[in-house]
Amino acid sequence: MTFKEYLIGKKIDPEKFSKKEPERYQEFKGLFDQIHPDSFTQQKLFLINQIRRQFKLEQSAQIEKAKPTKPARPKMKPLKPKTT
Repeated sequence: MTFKEYLIGKKIDPEKFSKKEPERYQEFKGLFDQIHPDSFTQQKLFLINQIRRQFKLEQSAQIEKAKPTKPARPKMKPLKPKTT
């Protein structure tokens, strides 16, 4: 998961956030790249809520674009029992 995908998942517009507060964005991105997303959320929960109110993601279409897609699994043939 990238930092941009994380922000979109939290309904924060990453473009607005990076343009208006580039120093905080870089600080958060650096920390996010070093630790697990759940740990990041626990450490920055109060700040994430403030940032969400300030840089709210407007379009739900952006959320769908940012979701990672799962690769299609190949169909497997059923195994036939060996007859000897």
